Amino acid sequence: MKIIHISDIHLTIPGEEMGGLDPHARFARALADVANHHADAERLVITGDLAHWGEVDAYEALKSALEGARIPVRLMIGNHDDRANFLKVFDSHPVDANGYVNYAETLNGTRMIYLDSVGHKTHAGHFCAQRRTWLDAELVSAERARIFLHHNPMPVGLPAEDRIALVREDRAAFKALLETHSARIDYIHFGHVHAPIHGRFAGIPFASVPSTGNQSLPDMTETEVLKGAPLEPAFFVLLIDGDDTTIHQIPFAWDGPVMTSGTGWDDWAKPNMTAVE
Repeated sequence: MKIIHISDIHLTIPGEEMGGLDPHARFARALADVANHHADAERLVITGDLAHWGEVDAYEALKSALEGARIPVRLMIGNHDDRANFLKVFDSHPVDANGYVNYAETLNGTRMIYLDSVGHKTHAGHFCAQRRTWLDAELVSAERARIFLHHNPMPVGLPAEDRIALVREDRAAFKALLETHSARIDYIHFGHVHAPIHGRFAGIPFASVPSTGNQSLPDMTETEVLKGAPLEPAFFVLLIDGDDTTIHQIPFAWDGPVMTSGTGWDDWAKPNMTAVE
């Protein structure tokens, strides 16, 4: 099973830049790369920060951009998003009984669980008791599951970024819930940090995906200021085979030189050297 994981597209009202970049052009280029090289994917999952300022026109632009997508798309909201405006535009999008954008589906025997980790006027993540009750019910009934959300639910060793991770009080309860069901959760996937970070949390492997816009510059000593730069963007291709997951980072916007070589021993011989028998 192939899943495309994109995050932090930060769309604006068309014509407006975000961080000195055109987020619409970057996102369009990512979608084109997916269409050209990964049309066999089963899902295209976008884990939030869909709109940088949460404006209706930005969500309308997202809806238009996705109209031609041949792969089923699954959307989540992030800290830059406005839940009400998102649901005005995507008015048939599923929500849970409490109005959070939590939903799930079963794909090839795996319960794909998409979470809403957004709080009110805060960039930090939140996952309250109502949301945990919903998630617990999903996990109880799942034989195996895979979780997608926007915020990193654990500290990632970057003090400034960790200030806006899932808040401490919700993090402890979320971790306890995951530990209860860890045997059936294959992976946790998120965005938010604009960087590829991999590890384990509550005994479960996790991976964060880069942004289609600016990327974070990792600083393990800075405690207050988030640092970023217009480094090459990327998305992930998840190749899932039963218990096994392989993650490829795709630098979809690279337009520089590409070097090629064969795979034979002599293909890597030093030039102008006489082969040694």
